[in-house]
Amino acid sequence: MSRKSSKKMPVATEASDFLRLDDQICFPIYLAARLVVNAYRPLLEGLGLTYPQYLVMLVLWEHDSISVSALGERLHLDSGTLTPMLKRLEKMELIQRRRSGDDDRVVENELTAAGRALKRKAAKIPVQMMCNAQLEMRDIAAIRPVMDDLIRRLLPLQSSAGPSE
Repeated sequence: MSRKSSKKMPVATEASDFLRLDDQICFPIYLAARLVVNAYRPLLEGLGLTYPQYLVMLVLWEHDSISVSALGERLHLDSGTLTPMLKRLEKMELIQRRRSGDDDRVVENELTAAGRALKRKAAKIPVQMMCNAQLEMRDIAAIRPVMDDLIRRLLPLQSSAGPSE
């Protein structure tokens, strides 16, 4: 371990000692992620968006126009996952998809007027989520760097890992 901690690593007498659910970091992260997505669901219903669609729209609200590959890099999703979602958003008339004039292989995704208008409706969602979860800004400020660091450490493992189930 590179960081000094007041807690010492547990000493396992057997390999199975590490296999207790309460000793795993993966379970609270998995459960928190699931609970966060579920908490967003009723807030997003009014917008007609799923949570993954909301994430796409957040990126588009930042950039207005972005290629599928750049969107995939930002969200850590592949084009096979993004393309059907983008087609649904286009069918909902929130975005317009078009081939780049410079390169036919590049698909640009651009907000429509309805997509830009939806941003105004969505503006209250982050505050509602914080209120619903009884979070203060200091809570977010404490959680975010830890999560960012964990993500930074785990991302390199994704290239060496096989497909997930």
